Amino acid sequence: MKEIARNPLHLKSVNHISLICRSAEESLNFYQNVLGFFPIRRPGSFDFDGAWLFGYGIGIHLLQAENPEKLPKKTEINPKDNHISFQCESMGAVEKKLKEMEIDCVRATVEEGGIRVDQLFFHDPDGFMIEICNCDSLPVIPLAGEMARSCSRLNLQMMQQQQQMQQVVPQL
Repeated sequence: MKEIARNPLHLKSVNHISLICRSAEESLNFYQNVLGFFPIRRPGSFDFDGAWLFGYGIGIHLLQAENPEKLPKKTEINPKDNHISFQCESMGAVEKKLKEMEIDCVRATVEEGGIRVDQLFFHDPDGFMIEICNCDSLPVIPLAGEMARSCSRLNLQMMQQQQQMQQVVPQL
């Protein structure tokens, strides 16, 4: 019987995300002074400008664009765009600080089962979307044994196979 791999590549964690920047210096300032990341040593053997930062268990690698003037500039804040999300302690404090820093943001709210999650979306200097939320109030619920609204037929089949395997293979 074919074994279903839960971690086929034996991954441990997210290490970093890389972002191409118009100005690595401007983006470094943003990620340090707005989001609280701190710079870390970057290999000197790289033959291009950039910066490495670390915070909240993840690295951000800023890469200076070769042709910054050719990078597209996003102006509309769209919560459905690619983004990275950070949980916060106080949405009110975050919103107040963003206003003080004159950073435009868009509010959104998700409510389900009596749980409310507040979100703030804004851009970094290059238009990459940042979300700040109180998402830790939303429980992480595995899909096993439950039909997800957006679940494709393939995902449903994989879930059923996993459940069958769990019944056949004794837990060690």
